[in-house]
Amino acid sequence: MTDAGFPIWWYVAPTIVNTFLEKYNLNGKKIVLFATSGGSGFGNTVSELKVSAPGADIVEGKLLNGLSKTEIENWVKELD
Repeated sequence: MTDAGFPIWWYVAPTIVNTFLEKYNLNGKKIVLFATSGGSGFGNTVSELKVSAPGADIVEGKLLNGLSKTEIENWVKELD
């Protein structure tokens, strides 16, 4: 499993995230997204990133806005 974190910009990931995904062969990998946001949710993020990582299982994870370190650590433990 791979984690991918970034700020959400108008319901999508920044373009640099697509560039990163396109550079590596992530076929068969599960990618769990996490992000921060000023107010928008994941929106079209998952569908737009899937194009850049064919064969990867990209899933919406969690917005980390306002979460404590302990809450984030507990969420990460749940992913295993």
